[in-house]
Amino acid sequence: MSFSIRPIAESEWSAYVRVLDEGFGWTTPPGLAERFKSETEFDRTLAVFDGDVMIGTTGVLSFGMAVPGGTTRPVAGVTAVSVLPSHRRRGVLSQMMRRQLADVRERGEAVAALYASESAIYGRFGYGRAASELSFRIGTRASAFVAGAPSDPSLRLRIARPADVRADLERLFASVVTARPGRYGRNAALWDGTLGDEEFDQRGLGSLRCVLAEDDRGVRGYALFRVKTAWDDNGMPDGELHLRELEAADPAAYALLWRNVLDRDLVSTVRAGSRPVDDPLQALLADPRQLRATWGDELWVRLVEVDRALTGRAYAAPVDLVIEVEDDVCPWNAGRWRLTADAAGAECKQVEDEPDLTVPVAALGSAYLGDGQLGPLLAAGLLREHNPGAVRALATAMSWSPKPWAGRVF
Repeated sequence: MSFSIRPIAESEWSAYVRVLDEGFGWTTPPGLAERFKSETEFDRTLAVFDGDVMIGTTGVLSFGMAVPGGTTRPVAGVTAVSVLPSHRRRGVLSQMMRRQLADVRERGEAVAALYASESAIYGRFGYGRAASELSFRIGTRASAFVAGAPSDPSLRLRIARPADVRADLERLFASVVTARPGRYGRNAALWDGTLGDEEFDQRGLGSLRCVLAEDDRGVRGYALFRVKTAWDDNGMPDGELHLRELEAADPAAYALLWRNVLDRDLVSTVRAGSRPVDDPLQALLADPRQLRATWGDELWVRLVEVDRALTGRAYAAPVDLVIEVEDDVCPWNAGRWRLTADAAGAECKQVEDEPDLTVPVAALGSAYLGDGQLGPLLAAGLLREHNPGAVRALATAMSWSPKPWAGRVF
């Protein structure tokens, strides 16, 4: 079926939120709805209408996102995707996602990224799982660090109210955000959300707390967290510290902040809901089995324009291959592309040469930020290799350290 699709006006915000609430099965507190509104770029929203009734929503946040090589590129941060349960399986999502990708291309963004509420949805629109995350649960009583853990006697800790040191947090975050692919910059509205401390932010976990690591030159790292105080049946302290963010400019500041988090009085467990899969904490703990980790998918990436996306990042090794791309949703990507890259840069141009490998566009999205999904996809029979070693060569070139991670749901 065909439905009308267009951006919403601010006067339609309440209807937009109602569709989101129904689609996700939640109830958005008024204060949170207002915060979400302040983050929304209304000209980048899309709503689907059945007559006069809004039945589907999506939007885009305009980001500068870090890519391999330590630079940032414009990325469309796809968000607020929902369809009313009354209109499922009627093509609403397909029409909306196709329209959105066309709009992203018209805006000049070569890459789109999102967090998936359900991981089975977005592959059919060309998105590939491009980053993973670990959720940590650490018992504090056996959390000693290895001998030789980094330290710096010039560093000191300072406890502060997050709102009082916002400028320091923003500066430190901006200084480290390009170091890891997938990280993205924050505008004022996103910082408002990061530091939000209303009742709906706390969720029974108490006020947002902050500790800074600094020296005479300024702040070198910070941790944001909440503490849920509790005692067990024997009267022993059994509190939980829930880490929201820990950012540091160097290993000594990183280690000092983690040590402070793990050494908090009355806390027996630290929980960190989203950390990179190569988080250095795993190497710092003297007994790494004390870190119980749960894996989850994080960012999903879609190459909207293959040639511009592939030339916009650095490569870990030289590569010269003809890649046949399959893309039914964005047909301008379909065809054969020669990717040539080395330390000096990359070139990607359309050719008619015989391909070295054939890949669905989602496979390139999965490897784009450096997480290296091409090998497993070949082993699963989801890629076609025409010249032996072609997939390994491309996977090696597209791999990157550190591993990608965005760190904050958008």
